Amino acid sequence: MFKKDITPGAKSKVKSSVQRAIRTKITETYPLLAPHIDEIIPKKSQLDSLKLPDRVTLYALDSHPLFYQHMDDPITPHLRTVHQFPAAFPRIRIDRGAIRFVLSGATLMAPGLTSAGGRLPSGTSATTDKDEEKEAEEEKRYGGRDLEEGEVVVVEAEGKEEACMIGQLRVGTREIKEKKKGVVIDAGHYLGDGLWRIELD
Repeated sequence: MFKKDITPGAKSKVKSSVQRAIRTKITETYPLLAPHIDEIIPKKSQLDSLKLPDRVTLYALDSHPLFYQHMDDPITPHLRTVHQFPAAFPRIRIDRGAIRFVLSGATLMAPGLTSAGGRLPSGTSATTDKDEEKEAEEEKRYGGRDLEEGEVVVVEAEGKEEACMIGQLRVGTREIKEKKKGVVIDAGHYLGDGLWRIELD
């Protein structure tokens, strides 16, 4: 969706009632972000709305992109917001082999998640009696709850510190684990794409 450089359209001020509704929608969609919402969008601040190609609306504060929304899709955080609050979003991890494809704008496919370096939620919300600290840490990081189709998810890369992509799941994680093939995210925002490089000054 954002492979090419983006020239933002006209900037308009978001009405205070609409800004309150956006804050509410963000905290409903991403409950772990609720404690930080006043830091992201302070109550007395002025949120700007910018029209982008392909019917995408970008919400920015002081020329800093925060969230975007494609038509009626869920409001999605910009990767800079994800990097500020990485633990506030559901996460999956791709293996090293998938990194270059994701960063070139390719569709994220299931094999990059189901191989040895990939990680998906375990599918159980109960804690396990694992002896190894690494496995327990990954259980905590990637969660126990299976993610559903349509949920916005952050994609991390094996061996890397920060998230490399965010997008909407086309299939649930349970189905990904069962089939081990097919499209997982086909239109995401990734490091180095047009939305990442956008200039709002």
